[in-house]
Amino acid sequence: MTIIEAVIQGVVQGLTEFLPVSSSGHLTITQHILGIDMEGGNLFFNVMLHIGTLIAVVAFYHKLIWRLIKAFFSMIGDIFTGKFKWKELSDDKRMVIMVIIGLPPLALLFLPVPGTGMKLKDFVESFNTDKYFIVVGICLLITSILLFLGNLCSRRNVSMKHAKSSDNGRTGMNVLDAIVIGITQCFATLPGLSRSGSTLAAGQMRGLNKQTALDYTFILGTPAIIAAALLEGKDALEAGTASLTANFVPILVGMATAAVVGYLAIALFKWLLKTDKMIIFIIYTALVGIAVIVISIMEMQSGTNLFSGATI
Repeated sequence: MTIIEAVIQGVVQGLTEFLPVSSSGHLTITQHILGIDMEGGNLFFNVMLHIGTLIAVVAFYHKLIWRLIKAFFSMIGDIFTGKFKWKELSDDKRMVIMVIIGLPPLALLFLPVPGTGMKLKDFVESFNTDKYFIVVGICLLITSILLFLGNLCSRRNVSMKHAKSSDNGRTGMNVLDAIVIGITQCFATLPGLSRSGSTLAAGQMRGLNKQTALDYTFILGTPAIIAAALLEGKDALEAGTASLTANFVPILVGMATAAVVGYLAIALFKWLLKTDKMIIFIIYTALVGIAVIVISIMEMQSGTNLFSGATI
């Protein structure tokens, strides 16, 4: 892998991890076009790109994350001293509880898929290959539909003043909201199905303030990214330790690029959401999804990758 390829993938990861267009889908598209093998060192590279975006979200939300950490320990103290009262929770303590409730659904990814001998997580990842490139296109179309529905519900809630919101909206979140968004996050492991886009849409369809839904999406994604990096990192190292030394500089450059671009992408997304410009992502994911499906059909007929010439 060259440094240029690493920078390209870092930019793609940084932009698409937080913009509602699917980072996994766009990485698959980029690697499909460049003819990059997903195994070994490049699998480890993908993990490091995710760590780069983790750095971005922590840097952008560091004040909120620090407040939530303090709120967590304060809440623990309240529980042990008998001062804990659900109805008197501060916004930060409520957010902590909602994040805790939203994480357990990720355990669904480790359930076995009957007849495959694989866990749901591994089964989903098996579609992340050139052979199933069409899945990326289909999932991008689903992302577009979800964004459209979420945006529609958000506008309806605002016009009818039904959004669960004060200025920040966190006081309106409830347990069912957290569970629905947490389960939605599990489905977003499919390449092309945006995690940020689908969870944002789920929050909006539940009646959440769009900025609250977005903040919750990014905060909920932080432990999910950490868990994924820990689980996949070990497998990636075992699969490609021989190539890590040669790719050390590109890996470092790609991770740094993903971190910087990711930070800027979060700021851009929040601005676009605030100014009601989600139509950009709705149209974009639909067009890219259709393009990928068309290319996939052509490749299935020819039996080769149209860009690299490799046999599918």
